[in-house]
Parts: sequence; C-alpha cells; structure tokens
Amino acid sequence: MDGLRVIPTWRHGQERLYVCLTDGRNIAWYDREAARVNLIGESRREDVLEALGPFITGPVTVGPPPVPTPAELARLSLHPDDDLAPNRPGEALLIDLDCDPGTAHRLRADPRRRALAAEQTVGVALDRLDGAGWHTLHSLPLPGGDRVHHLAIGPAGLFAVHTLYARKQRVRISDPLVGLGRRDPQPLLRRVRADADRASYALTAEVRPVLALVGPTGVSVTVPPREVRVLTDTELTDLTRLGGVLKPADVEALHAMARDRGTWARV
Repeated sequence: MDGLRVIPTWRHGQERLYVCLTDGRNIAWYDREAARVNLIGESRREDVLEALGPFITGPVTVGPPPVPTPAELARLSLHPDDDLAPNRPGEALLIDLDCDPGTAHRLRADPRRRALAAEQTVGVALDRLDGAGWHTLHSLPLPGGDRVHHLAIGPAGLFAVHTLYARKQRVRISDPLVGLGRRDPQPLLRRVRADADRASYALTAEVRPVLALVGPTGVSVTVPPREVRVLTDTELTDLTRLGGVLKPADVEALHAMARDRGTWARV
C-alpha cells in the first residue's frame, strides 16, 4: 500500500475515513453513511480499497465523488458577501494595495504590483475560456491567509492555477524548486500542489495544479514537476484541448459550490 494511512475525521456532522499519502495529501475517503468510497483519481484504486478493507462493512460504491444534487445546490443561494464569483483577478492584492499603497519613492518596484500584473494577465486569459464552456473564479481565500489565485472549471476538469511574474526572465525548474533569473530557487511547486490539494478537499473533487508563468524569456526543466502542469500565460488555452471529464451540468454544479465563500472556510 506504499505507506497509505487511514485517518478518521468529522465533516459537516458526518464521519469520514480519509486515505492519505505519507506527505498528508488525501487521495480518497470512505463515507460510512452513504456506503461509498470516493476516489480523487483512479491511479491508486486498489491500494485505497486495501487500506480501507478493515473498516468497510458490507457492499460499497466505489468511484469519483458525486456531483452535488439539485437539493444541495438549492442551499447554495448566496448572500452577496459570500459570493466569490465577482472577484477580480488579484482581488486580494487590489484590496491590499488600496489599504496600503506603500511609499511613493522606493528603489525597487513593489513586488505586490508585479504579482498583481501577473494575476491580471492570467485572469484575462482564463476568462476568455468562458465561451468554450468554462468558468473561472479568482482570488479564492483560504484559511491562514493563503489564496487560490485562479480556479478554472471546464469540460477538462478543475485546475488550481498559481501565477508567477517572470517578465523578461529565464525560469529554471527542478521539482520542487523554481528559480527566476539569478535569484535563488524556491520550493514553489510544493505550494502549487498544496493549493490544489486544499481545493480538492473543499470541493470533494480532483483539482489539478497548474503553474502559469507570465512573460518568461525561456523555461528550462532539469527535474520534471510531479503532477504540476507548467504553462506560460499564452499557453493557457491548451487546457481546452485536454480530454473531456465533466459534463456541462457537472461544471455548473461545481462552479456553484466553488463560488460560495463557506466552501473554503474549513480547508
């Protein structure tokens, strides 16, 4: 079973048994009440069932997490303060800069403004996918002050997109490290994967991580990134060419769940 662990938790008043990898990421959970094993991806199906074997009593259904029912969606009628759909790309940075614009004269450009430019560039590119049956949400708040920069939901699935300003710089990738120009590499890919994992937990659906590089002069890869898709801002339309995973009704249901601020409050 390669170190899989089973961890019991309570979520929304119901007991669930989560199956986790050694690094803490959830890959499945067992809902006793529903007699269902929900898989986030099919690659570890047999290992998951073996790990849950001692806890399962009677027949169970095994498969991807179910899409919310119409009754569940009806409960998602949102107060405007709880609806994240109106968020602009870089919403949190815009608010931060409005509250604290910084000094007028500084030797170096405010890094928040570069990060904002990157999120706005990627946000515009992702918003253009709407006509192809996609929805994109921006600047989704996570407990602890973190954010999912963008969440793209479409026929090809769900993607947590983390942006990185790389204008006129060469990007070096050696998983988990990402280096910009002459700066020391940082373990950014861990953060990218962690954000996608938290989104998967919140939405009870597989969310795949994407690192979007804005304006790099080139990208070199010495150790390919595990699970993370790396794209430039001009390549984001490639997501629409991936195989179909979700039906239009699934896309709408997951979008309705993701736009609710309360969905992200406990991840």
